[in-house]
Amino acid sequence: MEFPPDDLELLLQDRECTTLEPPLPEEDTFDPRVRDALAVYTDDWLIIHRKYQRYSTTHTPHNSERQRERQRGLVKQTFELDEAAATDRQDDQDDAKRRSVSLDDTPRGSWASSIFDLKNSSPDALLPSVLERTAAEDMDRRNAEARLQGRHSDLLGLFPPPDEDEAVERCSVPEVPKEHCGQRIMVKCLSLKFEIEIEPIFGTLALYDVKEKKKISEDFHFDLNSDQMKGLLRLHTPHTAISTLARSAIFSITYPSADIFLVIKLEKVLQQGDIGESCEPYMVMKESDSSKHKEKLEKLRQQAETSCSRLGRYRMPFAWTAIHLVNIVSSVGGLERSDPDSDSGKRKGHGTWNERKKKGFERMSVGEDMCNFATFRPATLTVTNFFKQEGDRLSDEDLYKFLADMRRPSSVLRRLRPVTAQLKIDISPAPDSPHYCLSPELLHVKPYPDLRVRPTKEVLEFPARYVYTPHTTYRNLLYIYPQSLNFSSRQGSVRNIAVKVQFMAGEDPSLAMPVIFGKSSCAEFFTEAYSPVIYHDKSPEFYEEVKMKIPANLTDNHHLLFTFYHISCQPKQNTPLETPVGYTWIPLMQHGRLRTGSFSLPVSVEKPPPSYSVLTPDVSLPGMKWVDNHKQVFNVEVTAASSVHTQDPHLDKFFTLCYVLEEYSFPFRLKDCIISEANVEGELKASMTGLRGALLDTCVRFLHQLLSKLILLIVHPPVIAGQIVNLGRAAFEAMSLLVNQIHKNLEGNQDQHGRNNLLASYIHYCFHLPTAEPAMPPTGGATPAYELPIQYATLSRATARPSTLHLARSKSISNSNPDLASTPTSPDEEVQRIIGSKVSSTSNTNQMLLHEELALQWVVSTSTVREAALQQAWFFFQLMTKSMSHHLFLSSRIDLPRRQRFPDRFVDDIAALVGAISADVAGRYHKDVELVERLNSSLAFFLNDLLSLMDRGFVFNLIRSYYKQIANKFHTAQNPSSLTALRMDFTRIVCSHEHYVTLNLPCSTLSPPASPSPSTSSTTSQGSAFSSMHQDQGVASMFELSVPFRQQHFLSGLLLTELSLILEPDGEGVFFLHKKAISAVHSLMCSHDADPRYTDPQVRTHIAQLYLPLIPIVMDTLPQLHDFTDTSPARGRHAPAMQDDGDPDNGTISQSVAMAIAGSPLPHAKAPNFTMPTVAGRQCSSLSAECSRTLLVSFLWVLKNADAALLESWVSDLSVLQINRLLDLLHLSVSCFEYKGKKALERINSLTFKKSQDMKARLEEAILGTIGARQEMVRRCRGTKRSPYGNENVRWRKNVTHWRQNTDRVDKTKTETEQESVVDGNLATEASLVVLDTLEIIVKTVLASELKESVLGGVLRVLLHSMAGSQSALFLQHCFTTQRGLVFKFPEMLFEEDTELCADLCLRLLRHCSSSVGSVRSQASASLYLLMRQNFEIGNNFARVKMQVTMSLSSLVGTSQNFNEEHLRRSLKTILTYAEEDLELRDSPFPEQVQDLVFNLHMILTDTVKMKEHQQDPEMLIDLMYRIAKGYQNSPDLRLTWLQNMAGKHSERGNHAEAAHCLVHSAALVAEYLNMLEDCRYLPIGCVTFQHISSNVLEESAVSDDILSPEEEGICAGKYFSELGLVGLLEQAATSFHMASMYEAINEVYKILLPVHEANRDFKKLATVHGKLQDAFNKIYNQSSGWERMFGTYFRVGFYGCRFGDLDEQEFVYKEPSITKLAEISYRLEEFYAERFGDDVVEIIKDSNHAYLQITYVEPFFDTYELKERITYFDKNYNLRTFMYCTPFTLDGRAHGDLHEQYKRKSILTTSHAFPYIKTRVNVIHKEEIILVPMEVAIEDMQKKTQELAFATHQEPADAKMLQMVLQGSVGTTVNQGPLEVAQVFLSDIPDDPKLYRHHNKLRLCFKDFTKRCEDALRKNKTLIGPDQKEYHKEMERNYNKLKESLGPLITRKIPQLYRTLPAAGLQNSFSRSSLRRGDC
Repeated sequence: MEFPPDDLELLLQDRECTTLEPPLPEEDTFDPRVRDALAVYTDDWLIIHRKYQRYSTTHTPHNSERQRERQRGLVKQTFELDEAAATDRQDDQDDAKRRSVSLDDTPRGSWASSIFDLKNSSPDALLPSVLERTAAEDMDRRNAEARLQGRHSDLLGLFPPPDEDEAVERCSVPEVPKEHCGQRIMVKCLSLKFEIEIEPIFGTLALYDVKEKKKISEDFHFDLNSDQMKGLLRLHTPHTAISTLARSAIFSITYPSADIFLVIKLEKVLQQGDIGESCEPYMVMKESDSSKHKEKLEKLRQQAETSCSRLGRYRMPFAWTAIHLVNIVSSVGGLERSDPDSDSGKRKGHGTWNERKKKGFERMSVGEDMCNFATFRPATLTVTNFFKQEGDRLSDEDLYKFLADMRRPSSVLRRLRPVTAQLKIDISPAPDSPHYCLSPELLHVKPYPDLRVRPTKEVLEFPARYVYTPHTTYRNLLYIYPQSLNFSSRQGSVRNIAVKVQFMAGEDPSLAMPVIFGKSSCAEFFTEAYSPVIYHDKSPEFYEEVKMKIPANLTDNHHLLFTFYHISCQPKQNTPLETPVGYTWIPLMQHGRLRTGSFSLPVSVEKPPPSYSVLTPDVSLPGMKWVDNHKQVFNVEVTAASSVHTQDPHLDKFFTLCYVLEEYSFPFRLKDCIISEANVEGELKASMTGLRGALLDTCVRFLHQLLSKLILLIVHPPVIAGQIVNLGRAAFEAMSLLVNQIHKNLEGNQDQHGRNNLLASYIHYCFHLPTAEPAMPPTGGATPAYELPIQYATLSRATARPSTLHLARSKSISNSNPDLASTPTSPDEEVQRIIGSKVSSTSNTNQMLLHEELALQWVVSTSTVREAALQQAWFFFQLMTKSMSHHLFLSSRIDLPRRQRFPDRFVDDIAALVGAISADVAGRYHKDVELVERLNSSLAFFLNDLLSLMDRGFVFNLIRSYYKQIANKFHTAQNPSSLTALRMDFTRIVCSHEHYVTLNLPCSTLSPPASPSPSTSSTTSQGSAFSSMHQDQGVASMFELSVPFRQQHFLSGLLLTELSLILEPDGEGVFFLHKKAISAVHSLMCSHDADPRYTDPQVRTHIAQLYLPLIPIVMDTLPQLHDFTDTSPARGRHAPAMQDDGDPDNGTISQSVAMAIAGSPLPHAKAPNFTMPTVAGRQCSSLSAECSRTLLVSFLWVLKNADAALLESWVSDLSVLQINRLLDLLHLSVSCFEYKGKKALERINSLTFKKSQDMKARLEEAILGTIGARQEMVRRCRGTKRSPYGNENVRWRKNVTHWRQNTDRVDKTKTETEQESVVDGNLATEASLVVLDTLEIIVKTVLASELKESVLGGVLRVLLHSMAGSQSALFLQHCFTTQRGLVFKFPEMLFEEDTELCADLCLRLLRHCSSSVGSVRSQASASLYLLMRQNFEIGNNFARVKMQVTMSLSSLVGTSQNFNEEHLRRSLKTILTYAEEDLELRDSPFPEQVQDLVFNLHMILTDTVKMKEHQQDPEMLIDLMYRIAKGYQNSPDLRLTWLQNMAGKHSERGNHAEAAHCLVHSAALVAEYLNMLEDCRYLPIGCVTFQHISSNVLEESAVSDDILSPEEEGICAGKYFSELGLVGLLEQAATSFHMASMYEAINEVYKILLPVHEANRDFKKLATVHGKLQDAFNKIYNQSSGWERMFGTYFRVGFYGCRFGDLDEQEFVYKEPSITKLAEISYRLEEFYAERFGDDVVEIIKDSNHAYLQITYVEPFFDTYELKERITYFDKNYNLRTFMYCTPFTLDGRAHGDLHEQYKRKSILTTSHAFPYIKTRVNVIHKEEIILVPMEVAIEDMQKKTQELAFATHQEPADAKMLQMVLQGSVGTTVNQGPLEVAQVFLSDIPDDPKLYRHHNKLRLCFKDFTKRCEDALRKNKTLIGPDQKEYHKEMERNYNKLKESLGPLITRKIPQLYRTLPAAGLQNSFSRSSLRRGDC
């Protein structure tokens, strides 16, 4: 736990060289410019490394990969959930076999057979030592040891890793600086064939970007000629270098676009005639027609041979073509065009090409999406068409026009006649590290296994736009492009002009240097190069590129010489081959600068005079003749690719002045002024200021030299004329502005903290302190005379330095001393020297220390400079940190105590600086959001670094001062939450130090504070709340954020204080703050878990001490935590349901946001609060599920790792209230980490846990202004993945910011899901075991004190809760042992007090007895047996357990879906076996009682198995439940259980009326027994009271007293058998009635309830009840017609056929939901039974060895007397027992006949119980039939019609359509069997049978009534119609009159006999049932 002595190390890392030979210049001596550059390019990297930093999250984040690594080799836990899922599939097959078994007739199977089954089954393994009796202490010790076996040490390794978005301390190691490289493509030239082969042809490839009008690569020359053709030129190329034989090239493309072409140009040897003539044969002739052209070909070959031998060194243009690259890339189809810019090469050794960072870059156009040159399928092309070169159109300008034209479909070029040839080339993405490659300087690129192999060339890219990457290797190339020449006015024979280019070191012709690269099949270097010749052209254009490798040291004499020749193509007498016709030149160096750019030069006719090279040709020298009067006739462009020459005036001036000072070479001429000692300081400062004018691209390319120079000026101020000149301020200023400019312009190149990668990698790798150089020169010899830290002189390749270069006062051995006499033999030796040479580096008077100087300059800086430095504070902080560390190594102070390492002055500067920056953060946080965020994190990182370098106490004081600054602002802040966010980030970064644990002094104990009252500064110290007076102050203060705690464990104290403030329920806990704080703690704990230094459990307990206050903090937060026990949407645990504040799914704005909008400040420090968690209206901002989960896992981590004895002493001092709160928390933890099962994992595969919360939170943040939206986006994008879209403003690319999360969890593979479930299972197990350990600790403390009664129930509840969830077999094993221990220690808790606990325990044990996992069953059976035994020992019988177990079994079977009776049977057998084996109790009645109980349980089990078979048949299922409940008529508790099961089933299916009736029956049952127990005036007298609700209730009346007396132990013991239970049941019933819209019944229920409330004077309840009654009556009143309430539709269903088992020949009335059609119920039943018995077997008969089902619609039937009572719609639909249906028939067997033969049968059914009942189908117990004769049928019809008319006429509001429809049916003419026909059939004659007289008369009266109604209806209709219907109405009136006429005589005829007195019998009402003929069935 101590700080390691070797914490820091200094590493010298070899810089990787990509080529076999180091890229160095050939000279031995260098001027300072080159020397500096080489030092920068060859020095080793100097890295200061914090050895243990890998253990902090800064560099090794906790990501999923790392978690997976830690999760390797986990044991898979066994979960019943997964086992069950596996067996489910098996069961489906068995089910089919079982279904055909029929139910027994009795509710119970035969008793005997059942027992026989049980006795023959086999038990599970018995647990050893269950029956032994051991002392509680031994048992506890054994259990505790067992629990520790095989535990997973690293809890957080099982939990998902912390959210990367929150990891503000993440900081990746910068990339090693390396040369820039774009996307690379490889082009191989395979063959070039023409129709005729007569002469050698040479090729050149280069890339051009048409849009940018730029050549974007150098030329690559290739030669595909046959050996025979090459032979023709042997004279001219005696030697061929292998490097010139390359046929494949690698091109790099930084900015891929659709405008890039690969241009191929062909040339041939110069010959007589223009280009057209020389192309002609190639266009016309073919080798195949050789016979035709034989002579001609011979002639051509002769000519070619002559030309080659004579003119072999000259070329002429021949033909060209171009390949549009985008076609290759896109047509061939990208391999993985995932992301248009994906840096898919991700190449080693090359920079990513998407670093095109300049602000001005335009967005990539759509076309560019296709141009991913890094991944495409390789293509082999054959190019057949070449275009002939046009002599007058050779310039690049013309080429761009041609290329642009080529893209058009109607290209001009296509119309030209092509030169036909076949060029085969291969284009493919270049491999990552190709073999046999040469760099542009022709160095061998590694790997290069064999130097004799034909090489591939890397072609240098000229990027189309700026590339911002610093140079890291030496490169010094020059390219010359002659463009045009105008000799039109030159006299003499000048037509075939060739330009010869030479690089001259002086004026003598022999000084031409061999630096010009050869082309193809020739020597490697030449001293001259010729441009191609255009025949007979006096003003030619050129396209030549001459590439040179220029020497490092350039002097004023170096120049380019151009000589122009006339070439005579024909051999003539006395005419030389080449005649010089002009000269011109370009001096290369002027005022120390390399001259490049475009030149227009005059051409001299004669050779230039001596010493011409220092002047330019523009100077008119006397006596020289010039072409065209000294006009500029020659245009040439010179460009350099150099990492030595900056080619920027500002930079050049600065560097030159530095070198002038170093060399002390005064006076020095610089352009127009002379530099002397007097003005050098001013000039230098001016040049530093001038740096801001330099081109950013160049500054970046020379960044390393530039920064090193500025630093050198700060550290070694120059001495001018004996005075030290302090340039510190100017340099600091220049540096700030430079760094700022780089940042501003290269935005896309930053990490999430806004650090530019280029700058970061400079500091990390390149920067080191320049070391001093001695005053005396070395004395030569093998070893230097002075011992110095010489680690920088890695240029030891050059040996001793020549005296000429001795600098008068070079102060920089730093990075530039090439004069080491001896080369270190090995790196070790080198490091040894560095560390070993301990000369104090301050001996030199004028050396300053960089960090001291920086701190000083920064503190004193003002205005713009200060602002610039603040903008990029990180840069200066990191520079200081590295400088400090390097200084400690150099001056060997690293071994000193920390306080003595740095001088006080510097320490004060640091303190001032940190103070000032903290003030900036506090003062500007709302104005410059982005700046302050960057500043805040930079400061935090700086302090984190200082913790490794300086005195810890000092750094802590700095942190304190930061905190003070923020705190001062807090009260006045408009937006405190953003300040909190800043402070939180700061704390997190500081705490991410790798020695966080050590810094917190974990091992020391807290000394108790002097005063017992906690200091006010500890805002959330719960001193008063936690401590009872006698408490051991030491322990208490370890568990709270007390002053001693925070002094001792400083950082941990800060972090936890921060957390507790943010979590304060009435604090402004904005969602994202919760997440920040919790994530910080979680991340730290993850680090501890993953840290190999802390694996020892002892060490872990010390670390856990740092987090002890987390336990009370989380206890306080309990009310805000997400309630995991509840599966509904997220809300705080005790937040009332109506409260909006924590519910992310509703659209309201939370209170805190509303406050923020209103602009009120947030309340800050609060007095400690300890309110009860259940206070109803408590405002709390509840935490999201994700935060709650993380907080809980951190809480469990502390409990797991803390010292048990410590926890014990802490718990023993807690109040009961607090222990209960702790128990609540454990209860919640169990739910939170419960295993969800493999299935669930597969389901949520692609959903992430947290995203639902995100949007609302984001909105809150935006309103509260905590994070600028843009900042958040930018930070996200900069985060771990760099934005792939260059740098355009990221804010609107919404798709980018979220793309990470979505891709995280795309569908996982099977093995991943498998692994995930293994991890999940282990997490659930470990979490539950931690809870179990904690419960044991609580039990221990309870045993020791008197609190036990109240707390034990809570402990057991948590235990039961953990048993109830889905748990692993491993956990359950320990859980059951703990449970047995608990029951053993405190039996009275279960058996004397709370029945609930005993009931719950029995239920849980039984559930596990039916587990599919054997070991779990063994444990559960043992627990259950011991429970019975203990109950028996207390009272000689175990009625309570017996009762509870029986009830539990019933409810388990009733509710559990996946319940396996086979497993339970085994457990029952195991219990029997225990009873038989238990020797102690063998002679007592106990074994027999156990046997009775087990048999009874087995019986219930068998019954319920049948239920399971009918799971799919709801009616049958309810029948079975009904039957089982009936079986329990004499055990009221069980009957109640089953009634409740039925209620539950009904509610599930939406049968609320039936559910209500089950509840009413339950209430009646309870009332019966309450009545027997106590005579209570206001309670119902038993079920009689309930008969108004339903006549069925009477079946609940108690069985006679002798069977049961409720006083007996264990009977009626359930919670419902009490006044409260009764009230509860009735209230539930009322609710169900309400849902069923049976409001009238509610009244009856409340009539029973009201007396109870009245007796209790419970006015609140009374008010509620009356309110509900009012509501119900209002509803009845508003829906008086009743149609709005639909109560159900009834059907008669008859079952016929032996297949139906015990349903055969039974008839039922089914109650179906209202508006069920006959078709629907038929379909349902048919489907069901067809599936069960097979389609072909079931038949449905709808009217009235196969299974027949007869289904008929029935209507409720009421006798006339009944109708008087049943007035309302409700009355007619409630308490129904009789139903009727009609069947029409005729006497000859048809169903329908004519009117006079149509009979009707009415069937009336009576059911055993009234509807609604506790089930939806009731047996029919009685059936009678009435037959109506035809005339009676007619009467019924007419009555019906008349009723319809009356209804339509009087309907309010009137409905014209309906009225007309009914009228039409009554008076319409064509109505078949209409009224008229009925009258004619029945009324025309008086019947013969006197019995029908009455009917005849009745029918006649019906018609009278009918005509009257028709008239009324017509009259009504007249008032309703519009003018358009007048005609229609008249028609109807006519019809009516006709009808009336026809009916007239029939209606008026009376039967005389009826008006005589008749015998008495005839007077009876003929419609009463007695007078009719009956057909009883």
